[in-house]
Amino acid sequence: MQNNSGSDAAARPKTALILSGGGARAAYQAGVLSALSQLSPRGSPTPFPVICGTSAGSINAAVLAVDAANFRFAVRRLVTVWKNFHVDHVYRADVFGAMRNSARWVLAALMRGRYLNRRPISLLDNAPLAALLCRHIDFAAIQRHIDAGHLDALSITCSGYTSGQSVSFYQGRPELGNWQRARRIGVAMPIGLDHLLASSALPFIFPPTHINREYFGDGSMRQIAPLSPALHLGAERLLVIGVGRQLQQSAERLKVSMYPTLAQIAGHALNSIFLDSLEVDLERLQRINRTLELIPEDVRRQANYPLHKIEFRVLTPSEELEKIAADYAHELPRTIRTLLSTVGGTRRSGANLLSYLLFEKSYCRELIKLGYKDTMARKDDLLTFLGWPERRA
Repeated sequence: MQNNSGSDAAARPKTALILSGGGARAAYQAGVLSALSQLSPRGSPTPFPVICGTSAGSINAAVLAVDAANFRFAVRRLVTVWKNFHVDHVYRADVFGAMRNSARWVLAALMRGRYLNRRPISLLDNAPLAALLCRHIDFAAIQRHIDAGHLDALSITCSGYTSGQSVSFYQGRPELGNWQRARRIGVAMPIGLDHLLASSALPFIFPPTHINREYFGDGSMRQIAPLSPALHLGAERLLVIGVGRQLQQSAERLKVSMYPTLAQIAGHALNSIFLDSLEVDLERLQRINRTLELIPEDVRRQANYPLHKIEFRVLTPSEELEKIAADYAHELPRTIRTLLSTVGGTRRSGANLLSYLLFEKSYCRELIKLGYKDTMARKDDLLTFLGWPERRA
C-alpha cells in the first residue's frame, strides 16, 4: 500500500498520542500499538506528530520517537522488548541486589533520613533498566526526526520532589514555547536517559533522579492534567492509551473483616496515582466539549473565545490487569516473591501492587494480547478517527 500524500497528511488535524504510566502494566500499550501499526499504511511515519509519555509510558513514547520515520518498525521494536521482558531487565532481583536496597531503606529510616542526603533510597534498584534503555534508545535520533518533519514534539512528564510541580520536559520544533499553570509547567530541553528514569521511578519502589536543580520521581504523581502537555504542544486531537479500566460504574461495596495488607494499601495508592487523574481530566474534557457545542461557532469567534472542541479516543483494558497479574505471580524470581510476600503482595488482595512490578514475559504477553484485542474491537472507529483507509484482515 502506498503512503498517504504529504498534502493529505497536512490536511488532517494534528493528533497526539498520550501514554499514561503504570510500570509493567504499560505492556498493554504495546499491544494497542501493535494493532494500530497493523492498521496503518505500510512504511508510513508515525501518525502522531506529538507524543507524550508519563511513567512507564514515557519509555514507550521515547521508543516511538526515535523511530518516528517508520511507525511499524518502531512498534515492532517496542513489542519485541515487552514480549521478552524479565524482572532483571528492570530491577535487581538477585538476593544481594534486592536485599541490599531493602536494608538501606530500613537503615535510612533508623538514621532519620540523614542517609538520604548521600545516596538515593528505594525498595528496588533499577540500574538494569538504565542499561536496557542505553542499549535500545538513540536519543540523538529524536532531534533528527524533528528536523525531518516526522515529529513535532516528544514530552516526558516528571514530578519534582522539592517544588511539588508536575514538569513536562519536551523536545520539539523551535516555535513551541514553555508554559506555566497551577503546579505544572512545560520546559524545553533535549530528552535523555535521566528523563525516562525519573518519569518511570515508581514512588518508594525506584530511586528518584536528579535533573537540573532537583530530584524527580514518577510523572504520574501530582499530574492533575495529563492531557494538558499535548494541547500545549499543538495537538488538535488526542488518542489516549491508559493502563486501567476507565470510567467504571460504582464498585460494589463488600463487607470485609480482614485488615488490608501493606501491599493492598500500596496498590490502592498506586491506582490513585496512575488512574484517577486521567479519568478526571477526560471527564473535564468531555464537559468542555459539551459546553462548546452549545455555543455557536460565530459567537465564539466574535467573542475571541480561546477554547475549541477536542476530539479524542481512549483505549483502556477491558479486563482487570490485577486479576491477570495474580495468575502469574509464580513467575517472579524467588527473592522478589519473598520480599513481596512479607507485605501481602503475592495474595489476591495485593495483586494491584503485583501488576505494576511483574515484568515477566508471560504476564506482559497476556497484556499485549489484550491490548491488541481491545484495539481491533474498535478497528472501524479508529480507522475513521486516524484517517486511514480500511485494511482487510
